[in-house]
Amino acid sequence: MHFQFTILTIPGLGGSGPQHWQSIWEREYNFTRVEQKDWDTPVCSDWIENINNEVKKHEPANVILVGHSLACITIAYWAQKYKVAIKGALLVAPSDTEADTYPPGTTGFTPVPLIKLPFKSIVISSSNDYYVTTERAELFAGSWGSELINVGNAGHINVASGFGEWNEGLEMLKQLDN
Repeated sequence: MHFQFTILTIPGLGGSGPQHWQSIWEREYNFTRVEQKDWDTPVCSDWIENINNEVKKHEPANVILVGHSLACITIAYWAQKYKVAIKGALLVAPSDTEADTYPPGTTGFTPVPLIKLPFKSIVISSSNDYYVTTERAELFAGSWGSELINVGNAGHINVASGFGEWNEGLEMLKQLDN
């Protein structure tokens, strides 16, 4: 599979381990990970700056961001601050940083920005994600102007819920690559 655009992956809280679909995609397709200094107790403003610094290395109109979990919320904050018209974003399993179920230790990721994103986006959610309810995922997608794809009972769409290679996700990513 070949993508004609620059794909930047952004893991969520804790980063994405070697068996996570983001890591597999990076190895298989030469996608670039946006590295963060602190994966475990992140500060939103730091994560936003790291995304912006990586996007600026490329032609923004040719960049697609692939965020998982907390990274989806970070991408919304980045878009709110910089309003860069990138090619698009695949926002997988956005975490609800305002929910009681969200782990402690993050700084600056609330409230979730409910703004229209200045680029095409697809939110992929699950009906049994511990970190976001279906209703909140629908609210995020609607507010962001994103297409919403609910993949059913898929947990947090990570290794723990059985997602390694995740070819279906690549098919959804291809919808942004046109």
